[in-house]
Amino acid sequence: MKRYPEAIAITTTLLITILLGIFSVKVLGDYGGLVFLFIPFLIGFLPVFMVGYHKVLDKTAAFRIGFATMGFSILALLILALEGIICIIMAIPIIVPLVFWGSFTAYKVHKNRQHPNPANYLILLFLSSISLTSFEYIYKEPTIIPVSTSVKIDAPIETVWNNVVTFNKIDEPTDWIFKTGVSYPTDATIKGEGVGAIRYCNFTTGSFVEPITTWNEPNLLQFDVVEQPIPMDEWNPFWEIHPPHLDGYFMSQKGQFKLEQLPNGNTLLEGTTWYKVDIRPENYWKLWSDFIIHRIHLRVLNHIKKESEN
Repeated sequence: MKRYPEAIAITTTLLITILLGIFSVKVLGDYGGLVFLFIPFLIGFLPVFMVGYHKVLDKTAAFRIGFATMGFSILALLILALEGIICIIMAIPIIVPLVFWGSFTAYKVHKNRQHPNPANYLILLFLSSISLTSFEYIYKEPTIIPVSTSVKIDAPIETVWNNVVTFNKIDEPTDWIFKTGVSYPTDATIKGEGVGAIRYCNFTTGSFVEPITTWNEPNLLQFDVVEQPIPMDEWNPFWEIHPPHLDGYFMSQKGQFKLEQLPNGNTLLEGTTWYKVDIRPENYWKLWSDFIIHRIHLRVLNHIKKESEN
């Protein structure tokens, strides 16, 4: 039997999946099921399915082909300046199982049937991609997600309040997540006082512009977010890049600082952010965004704690 070159199967898969990804992101403006569910499955399935027509594959060979294709796909994303290292690493926990599943499915197709009709499978894959694409259009608006973090401060509530409204420059971070390019807060300033004042929470990539909506000194400061910077500086070993997901796919909606005087004279300070993440599957990406927001909260709250206790 004539050997079908694995290189052709891998190259064909790369071309198809990259075009699908560009269509979803650039044309539909969507990071959803097509990008993070269908394409990883296809990366595992298609090259194994193609090679399996021309040679007998065991499971080890099937997985080798599938994951080799995944590796070349990641390299292509970097070389074509479509994505950065950090977001690829974040996506790995959902990509790897789908590549595994795709490779195993293609292996089982050839193991259970000597001559499967390729047209049937190609039609099924095409219909699956169309279904996912259609689903993106009718998908409901992303939910508003609250994240709260609190610290206890050995200082009077009035002192803490003053350090909440504005705070001076925070020391350079030691937290590993901020070494990856994720934007982090540096200081905060305010123009005016009371409801209608404009607070500026300055990050490494720009400023959050926060009109004050509640000024209940010294217990509650609430604000909307009307402008915000990009959430991170993506890193790519080949190029300086700005992938679309940096603009509008993570949106902070509003925030607040709540202060409570404790019986012993200390203060409980709680910071809350309400945000949307328009990348699916939402439940997965929420894990990352919640984690990052908690780390941002802790950076600010611990700085306020340090300033207030000093």
